[in-house]
Amino acid sequence: MSAELASDAPSAQRAGLTAGAARSRLGALAGVLPGVLGRAALYVALPVALLAAWQAAFELGYIRPILLPPPTRVGKAFVDLAASGDLFRHLGVSLLRVLEGFAIAALVGLPLGIGIGLSRTLDRLTDLIIQLTKPIPPIAWIPLAILWFGIGEAGKVYIIFLGAIFPILVNTIDGIRQTDHRHVELARVLEVSRRRFILQVVLPGALPNIMTGLRVGLMVAWICVVAAELIAASSGLGYLIMDARQMSQTDQVLVGMITIGAMGKLLDVVLRAAERRLITWKSTFSGS
Repeated sequence: MSAELASDAPSAQRAGLTAGAARSRLGALAGVLPGVLGRAALYVALPVALLAAWQAAFELGYIRPILLPPPTRVGKAFVDLAASGDLFRHLGVSLLRVLEGFAIAALVGLPLGIGIGLSRTLDRLTDLIIQLTKPIPPIAWIPLAILWFGIGEAGKVYIIFLGAIFPILVNTIDGIRQTDHRHVELARVLEVSRRRFILQVVLPGALPNIMTGLRVGLMVAWICVVAAELIAASSGLGYLIMDARQMSQTDQVLVGMITIGAMGKLLDVVLRAAERRLITWKSTFSGS
């Protein structure tokens, strides 16, 4: 009997430890959960308040539905377009165009920006043409894009490429140029090879600026795809917005606009997550 009690003692002790650990975890979760919920509530508080004010203004008769339909009608239009599949079809077309143009801009802008940042000769060679073409809005290129590429996909991707490349290019150059001069002098004293200097000193230091350029470039890419689709397209979110405007379906116009904003936010979240993984050493100030 005493042997059985002795054998049961360790298992009872382990059960007690497990229960204690579970209670400790639950206590920690209970302590963290209010803060998480509070931050989430603060994050959505302003949009919810604006939606409520918008709906209230409609109910009180201050807003004409043809000019600005209420959130309930916009939500119904969203459900109808999603159920019919039209919303996802247009979204898929626009998303593919954005990713294609953005990818080409990144493949061209990143190496070119690194090269210009590292080479004075290449900087002098390209500076004038970059400074002349950078202020030209991508929308101004649409007539030429239609003449060169027609109204097919190539012209739209070209417009997106033009919009996305300059934020990527300029931020990459600035990131290279902001390399700490002390690090440059130390590398010279230690006779570090140029390849190692670029890979281990210059590029890590420029990475925050490069990621900022990619995020801004992606935002501009969405602006450009909508502009291109508003003028010459038979599909995409820009086409959806223009077609709904011609039919005086303001609720569908707002659905297209909100979808663009939501996709831009989602893709920005992806890039910010990649930035946190790539730049683990970066410390940021998030306000007080």
